[in-house]
Amino acid sequence: MPHALPADPATAHAVAAHAVTVLAAEPAGTEAVDPSGPVAQLIIAAVIGIVVIIALITWLKVHPFIALTIGALGVGIGAGLAPNKAVTSFGNGFGATMTSVGILVGLGSMFGKMLVDSGAADRVVDTLVRRSSKAALPWTMALIGALIGLPMFFEVGLVLLIPIIVLVAKRSSVPIMKIAVPALVGLSTMHAFVPPHPGPLVAISTVGANLGTTLAFGIVLAIPVIVLAGPVFARFAARWVDIPAPDMFGTRGSASGPDDPASGGREARRGPATQDTASLPHGKSDFTRVISEPRSPSFAVALVGILLPVVLMLAQAIREATVPDASGSWVSLLDFLGSPMIAIGIAAVYAMVFFAIGGGMDRSAVSKSLESALPPVAGVLLIVGAGGGFKQVLIDTGIGGVIADAVKDSGISVLLVAWVVSALVRVATGSATVATVTAAGIMAPIAHDLSSPMTSLLVLAIGAGSVFLSHVNDAGFWLVKGYLNTTVGQTFKTWTMLECLISVFGLLGVLLAGVFIH
Repeated sequence: MPHALPADPATAHAVAAHAVTVLAAEPAGTEAVDPSGPVAQLIIAAVIGIVVIIALITWLKVHPFIALTIGALGVGIGAGLAPNKAVTSFGNGFGATMTSVGILVGLGSMFGKMLVDSGAADRVVDTLVRRSSKAALPWTMALIGALIGLPMFFEVGLVLLIPIIVLVAKRSSVPIMKIAVPALVGLSTMHAFVPPHPGPLVAISTVGANLGTTLAFGIVLAIPVIVLAGPVFARFAARWVDIPAPDMFGTRGSASGPDDPASGGREARRGPATQDTASLPHGKSDFTRVISEPRSPSFAVALVGILLPVVLMLAQAIREATVPDASGSWVSLLDFLGSPMIAIGIAAVYAMVFFAIGGGMDRSAVSKSLESALPPVAGVLLIVGAGGGFKQVLIDTGIGGVIADAVKDSGISVLLVAWVVSALVRVATGSATVATVTAAGIMAPIAHDLSSPMTSLLVLAIGAGSVFLSHVNDAGFWLVKGYLNTTVGQTFKTWTMLECLISVFGLLGVLLAGVFIH
C-alpha cells in the first residue's frame, strides 16, 4: 500500500490446511526447539540481522529478496547454527512459503489483469459515478477504491484510479482532494487488511491464522477505517491542500500507452466503428466523427466477479463458525469451494469466460492478458519466499521462542507489539512487503499460543503497521505526488497523513476487538 517497491504490491500468501480452508491451524515449526546459543547471542544476532536487512535496502539499495536472504543466513550463523544448517533452514522456510503463495498470487494477478483489460473495472467505476450526486461523490469514490482494491495489487489499482479521480474532479467541480483521498483510502485499506490481498495472506500463512475469520474481521475493520480516513478526513485535506485537478487526462483512455495496464485489452475490445453526425439548422451537417468505443462487461457481471471469491470464502468461514461439527455432502462442497485456491481459481475462470465475452476479447487477447499478468508479481513472490525463509531461521535458532517469552513476560499487548514491529520496519525500509514478512516472522512463535480469533487480529495489527507513515523512501509516496501534481509538503499533508490514519485507526479497532476476544 502504500507500498514500497514500484512493483511491490505488497506481499502474498496463504497455506491451505484443515478442511481445505483453514490456513495452517498451527504454524509449521513453532514447536519448542533447543536454542542454538546463549540468549544474549540470539538477541544480538537477531538485532544485527534486522539492521543489516534495513541497511541493505535503504542505504545500498539492494533488492529486498537479496537483503532478506543475506540477513536470514547471517542471523542463523550468528546465532550458532552451522552454515549448512542455516542454509537448510532458510530453504525449508522459503519452499514452504512458496508452495502456499505461488498459486494464489498467480491466480489473483490473472483475475486482476482480466478485470482491467476487459473493461469490467471501468464499467464498475462509470456506473457508480453516474449514479452519485455531488455530495455523495466522496463516499462513492471510497466505495470504488475499495472495490477496485479488493482484487488488484496497489500499483495497478492506483494506475487505474488516478484517471478516474482526475476526470471526476474536473467534471463535478468538486475539489480534487475530496475525490482523491477517499479513493486512495479505499484502495490502501483493502490492501492492508482484507485477504486475498498479498499482505494479509503472507501474515495469515506465517502465523497460522484462519483465512475466513481474518477475512470477516478485515472487512468489518475496513469499513470504519475507510469512513474516517476517507470522506471524513477528505474535508480537512481539501482545505489544507486546495489545488486544481492536474491537466493530464483529456478523455478516458487518453493516457493509454505501454505503461497503461489496460491499453492492450482496450484495443482488443474496440467494437465496429459507427458514425455520429451532428446536425445544424437547415439540414447542414457540422461534422461527422467516427467512433469506435470499447465494449465492456455489464455492471452486474463485473460486480459478481469481484465479490465471488470473497463470498465463497466467507460462506465457508460462517459455516465453520456456526456449525463446526456439521457433516454431509453440502459441508464438503462448501469447504471445497471456500478454500482459497479454489475460490480464487473459480473467480479467474469466471473472468476468462464472462469478462472476455462482455469485453469482446477473443482467445488470443485473453491469452495475452493472462500471460502479461505474471511477470510483475515475480519479484513479490521472491520477497515473500525470502521472508518465509527468514521466519524459519528465527524459529530454528530458538530466537522466536526468546522473543515470544519476552513479550509474554512484558505484559504488553501482543497486538500492540505486532503493530510496532511492523510500523518500525515499514518506516525504515518504505516497504509494506518487507514490514509484513518481517513482523509476521517475528510474531509467529507468539501466535502459537493464541486463540484463532486473536491470531486473526494479530494479522490485522501487522497489516495496520505495514502502511504507517509513508514518506520519501516509499515509491507509493512519489507515485501519488507525481499523479496529483502536489509538492512534497502537500503530499505529506494528504497521502502520508491518510496512511497514518489508516494505520492508527486500524490499530485502535484491533485493540478494541481484542478486549472482547481472547
